[in-house]
Amino acid sequence: MSETKKLAIIATKGTLDWAYPPFILSSTAAALGYDTEIFFTFYGLQLLKKRLSLKVSPLGNPGMPMPMGMDVWFPNLALALPGMEAMMTTMMKKKMASKGVASLEDLRELCLEADVKFVACQMTVDLFDMSPSDFIDGIEYGGAATFFEFAGDSDICLFI
Repeated sequence: MSETKKLAIIATKGTLDWAYPPFILSSTAAALGYDTEIFFTFYGLQLLKKRLSLKVSPLGNPGMPMPMGMDVWFPNLALALPGMEAMMTTMMKKKMASKGVASLEDLRELCLEADVKFVACQMTVDLFDMSPSDFIDGIEYGGAATFFEFAGDSDICLFI
């Protein structure tokens, strides 16, 4: 009899576009029978907050497809104008909804229902003066050693 495969993910980003990969990959792995854990550290802790208010920024993201061919004719500097981040976030959310992409809240809940283990980095929680009351229920707290305990035996380890 073979052992259950394991997937370990480190989630370090707290933007809308970087929030999807850890939840999509971990929910898929769990559905395939993997024992799955996500270690949320630094800005990745934003993904565990009760109320998600994540944004996407086109600045510093040259691979982001822009509407109306803006990536060709729209000056990069203009992306720093006030309101551009909010506009791009709204456009991205509408695009995702029109394509039937699940919301982050739904994906996060799906992961929890599939027994994906969420571990919040205690050092980062303390560093940013966060409180357990800031976060959703069902998460654990631990440090790098907690992550390595699981990741050391994982079949796949991803840094996102």
